[in-house]
Amino acid sequence: MINDLIADALTRIRNAGMRRLSTTTLLHSKSVEAVANILVEKGYLESCNVVEDGAKKTINAVIKYDEDGKPAINEIKRVSKPGRRIYRGRDEIKRFKNGYGTIIVSTSKGILPNDKAYELGIGGEVICTVW
Repeated sequence: MINDLIADALTRIRNAGMRRLSTTTLLHSKSVEAVANILVEKGYLESCNVVEDGAKKTINAVIKYDEDGKPAINEIKRVSKPGRRIYRGRDEIKRFKNGYGTIIVSTSKGILPNDKAYELGIGGEVICTVW
């Protein structure tokens, strides 16, 4: 049984990029769906859609590559883990990798990228970093 669905989804995306696969299947939860939608919005994934197979749901994520065949995601890393939660204030999530990267944060307003959380003036639990 998988306890950390977000870490599993990030690992599946990372592995699919290294193997040059066009799509990967993620286990569904609301938080995994929110993270995948942020990755699509920020341009790290082509698209993602929820597939219902009876009572079981999965997410099909289409990996994005540049013209040289390199994945758009250079590094995707889980920061806050079930054994150790990492929280950051509004000022600590302002920029990542000089604006080239994204920090995905779980806030009281939902799961947001760092720029939107900074605009709203809220911090929260750092889920992962992507660049």
